[in-house]
Amino acid sequence: MYNPRKRVGFFIFTIMKNFVLITVAVLFIACGSTPPLVPVSTTNIPVTSTISDPEMDQVTMVLPDISKMTSVQKTLEFLAADELQGRDTGSPEIEMAAQFIEARFEHAGVKPYYETYRDEFIAMGKEAFNIVGVLHGSDPLLKKEVVLIGAHYDHIGTGKAIGGDTIANGANDNAAGTTAVLALADHFAKTKSNKRTLVFALFSAEEKGLLGSKHLAKKMKEAAVDLYMMYNIEMIGVPMEGKDHLVYASGYELSNFPEKFNEYTGNNLVGFLPKAKEFNLFMRSDNYPFYQEFTVPAHTVSSFDFTNFEHYHSVKDEVELIDIPFMEKLIAQMATGLEGILSSPTKEIMIK
Repeated sequence: MYNPRKRVGFFIFTIMKNFVLITVAVLFIACGSTPPLVPVSTTNIPVTSTISDPEMDQVTMVLPDISKMTSVQKTLEFLAADELQGRDTGSPEIEMAAQFIEARFEHAGVKPYYETYRDEFIAMGKEAFNIVGVLHGSDPLLKKEVVLIGAHYDHIGTGKAIGGDTIANGANDNAAGTTAVLALADHFAKTKSNKRTLVFALFSAEEKGLLGSKHLAKKMKEAAVDLYMMYNIEMIGVPMEGKDHLVYASGYELSNFPEKFNEYTGNNLVGFLPKAKEFNLFMRSDNYPFYQEFTVPAHTVSSFDFTNFEHYHSVKDEVELIDIPFMEKLIAQMATGLEGILSSPTKEIMIK
C-alpha cells in the first residue's frame, strides 16, 4: 500500500500468461510545492532478462535514462521506491533493482566480472543473483591483486503495517550501501586510478543468511583469486550521534585497516563502536564469508549505531530519513581511502 507522503513513480504492470511487461510511466507524486525527485527521461534504456519462476518466465523493464539517475539522491530514491516492494530475494521487484544496477555499471564502463554481470545461485528454493562488475588494475604487477567493494541490495520485502504502509523499503538497509558502491564504481571508472583490480559486488540474499556473499566468496576462492581486501558497506544513511568519526568498522581489532584507512584519508573517518563488538556484527554481514574463505582483512563499515533501531527492518526505513549530504561527504572520503588501498606498493593492510 502506498504512503501518500512518499514521492515515488508509478510502474504500470500488464500481466499475461508466463509474461510480465513492466513499464516505468512518466508520472510522479510531489508533496506540496516540492518538485518530483526522480524524473524519468523520455529516452529510456530497455533491459531484458530471464528468470525462472513458474508464473513469470520473463521480465522486461524499461528503465529511466540512466545518465540522469547517477546522483546519490536519485539512486537511493529508485532503489527504495514503493514499486520495488522492499527488494525481497527472488521477487520480480528485486529484478528491477538488479537491472538498474547492471545498467549503471554499463553506463559507467564497469565490465562484467563473469560472462555477464550476474552470479547466479539458489536461495531457499528461489533463483537469486549477485551483480558483479570489474575494473581491471592499471599496474602490470598490482593488477593481479583484487580489492572487493561490496554491499547487499536485497531487503526483507514487507513488514508490520504502520499507518497502512506494509512496504519495508530498506532505504538505509541497504539501498544506502548499494548507492555508495555504485557511486564508487562511477568514480573509479572515471578516474581510472586503480592500480589494483577492483571488483564491485552487490549481493542478494544477505537477509536470508549471507547466502549471496557466501556463494561468491567460495567461487572466488575456488578460482584462486588473489584477494587483498574486502570492503563492505552497510547502512550508512544516518550519521552516528556524538562520535568523532563518521563510520565504524566491524571486526575493528582484527586488522590494521582502521588505522591505515584513516591515514590514507587524512581524517578520523573509521572508528570503534562497542555495540558492534557486543553484537558480533563482524559475523553478521557480507564481509564475513570472505574472511572465512580467504583469511584477509574483510570489514563492514557502517554508521548504524543503534540510536534509530526502531527503523531497522521496519516500514519506517524511508528515504526521507536519509541524510544525503552526509552520504555524499562520506562517499567522497571513502574514495580517497580506497585510492590509498589501491595504490600502495605493497599490501599495507594486514590481519593482526
